[in-house]
Amino acid sequence: MRVRRIYDDRADGDGTRVLVDRVWPRGLRKDDARYDEWISDVAPSTELRKWYGHDPDRFDEFRRRYRSELDGSPSLERLRELAGNGTLTLLTATKDPEASQAAVLRELLGS
Repeated sequence: MRVRRIYDDRADGDGTRVLVDRVWPRGLRKDDARYDEWISDVAPSTELRKWYGHDPDRFDEFRRRYRSELDGSPSLERLRELAGNGTLTLLTATKDPEASQAAVLRELLGS
């Protein structure tokens, strides 16, 4: 399983590319995006996203709160299904994908 930016070109071995952001990435036309599926409701709530603000000092607490939000999410089950079919690449517009919801999802999905 991979975590990458939506702005990155498709790479060999990406498999299924899924955008996991709640809002569409700035400056990217939908026609130009290289993704297979957009699962916006697996993203953190607007309130949590705004609270976090991609502040690295808040990442551990963000991870805890976000995992709580995901409890029982049907969208999380969809990601598990996709991951079971081969390589899954979780896409985000975040500048630091390793400190994003995509990284937390990768942890939850077991890779």
